[in-house]
Amino acid sequence: MRPEGARQKGRANLASSLRRRRKPRPARDPMAEFDRLPPELRRWLAEAALPWSPRSALRAWQRALAQSRAPQDALARLDALQAARLARDGLHRPLGAAIPGQS
Repeated sequence: MRPEGARQKGRANLASSLRRRRKPRPARDPMAEFDRLPPELRRWLAEAALPWSPRSALRAWQRALAQSRAPQDALARLDALQAARLARDGLHRPLGAAIPGQS
């Protein structure tokens, strides 16, 4: 018999307001995912300033292509997205930016 107040297995966290975790996915091969990307996106990722995963880069690429339909415009949107993330980070300073304390 269960002690009083004991919960059934698997029902312990149903009352939580926290977001549930996804079920674990099977192991992925990031290099194989990278190899399946469009050539333009692979070239862009090779020079990206941030460590994009192939999956997130592909999602951003597909959204950008859906809006513009031209690969060059999609690449420009990815550049803008990356620049916004770097600016939010605060550690990245564009080349040629003034050094603090110098006039």
